[in-house]
Amino acid sequence: MDKKIKVMSVFGTRPEATKMCPLVLELGRRESIESIVCLTGQHREMLDSVMNIFGVKSDYDLNIMKKNQDLYSISADILTGMKDVLNDSKPDLVLVHGDTSTSFVAALSAFYAKIPVGHVEAGLRTYDRYSPFPEEMNRTLTGDIAALHFSPTSHSRENLLREGISENIYITGNTGLDAIRYTAKDDYTFSDSTLNSLDFSSKRFIVLTAHRRENLGQGIENICRAVKRLVEKFDDIEVVYPVHLNPAVRNTVFPILGDCERVHLIDPVDVTDMHNLMKRCYLCLTDSGGLQEEAPVFDLPVLVLRSETERPEAADAGTVKVVGTDEDVIFDEASVLLTDKAVYDKMASAENPYGDGHASEKIADAIEQFFGIQK
Repeated sequence: MDKKIKVMSVFGTRPEATKMCPLVLELGRRESIESIVCLTGQHREMLDSVMNIFGVKSDYDLNIMKKNQDLYSISADILTGMKDVLNDSKPDLVLVHGDTSTSFVAALSAFYAKIPVGHVEAGLRTYDRYSPFPEEMNRTLTGDIAALHFSPTSHSRENLLREGISENIYITGNTGLDAIRYTAKDDYTFSDSTLNSLDFSSKRFIVLTAHRRENLGQGIENICRAVKRLVEKFDDIEVVYPVHLNPAVRNTVFPILGDCERVHLIDPVDVTDMHNLMKRCYLCLTDSGGLQEEAPVFDLPVLVLRSETERPEAADAGTVKVVGTDEDVIFDEASVLLTDKAVYDKMASAENPYGDGHASEKIADAIEQFFGIQK
């Protein structure tokens, strides 16, 4: 090609931004590529903090977030907003990430405009359309639309092949590991004051996140009660729980854990604080997807607080264990890791299956090859 490839990266949530910003930075370094960024603003404050951390600026911002938004309003606002953005920018390729409503609806918008879509973190599946909801269907439909598929592992590639998708699949590793190269430091000062006040050398710290839609209510209640029992049993542990701002989460968490002396309930933290918190912790309990990939970088065992995971590679590798949301199971499985050093060390030393932290370069290479630019 004589002209630059115009690549638009579209994302709208904090997890997407964390995984897409390293790729945006890499695209910006390529002489053959004109990189454009469009934010949907599906999340707002948490999204902006990631942009600031990586020094990435948007060219377009739909700014759709509003009070009491639901899947209908999110989808409609992105679909109509992307029409004008695509008409104005005329990209050669639209990149979306993972499984959010932003990803699927932006991909659908690009399809309507007959613009090829590249799907970053392609091929993850639970094969249960309602778990996680709506993410499983978002990523499946995005995969049907996409022209390029950037799969983090061979397992995610095999999922696509089973679904009849056979062209332009690239195994790249996960860009979330790329982000850690920018964020994790030995000598780090947290922006959160509570984290700065903690003595990570005197206790074993557990980092906890729980906020998924399917865990709201009874699931998160069970998680919190299990954690309370752990703190009561083990006097050498402390728990840090960045609590999602969703009232449905906070109204469950604070009544159960709010008075526990060694449980620190803090507001959500930015990606640099989270990565450096994991770097200093002993164990991770989470229903998040990204933490399943990131925590093993720090030799941090992970108990997944969900009934299944779309990241079975980590379970197969032994870096994570899926334990669900039963209170007794969570308590028992965490107790094993807190008392049995051999079991703990086996998980902590297992090899992370999600790549070498250079996924962004591989994706940029694949884009250049797709458009006929040979290195």
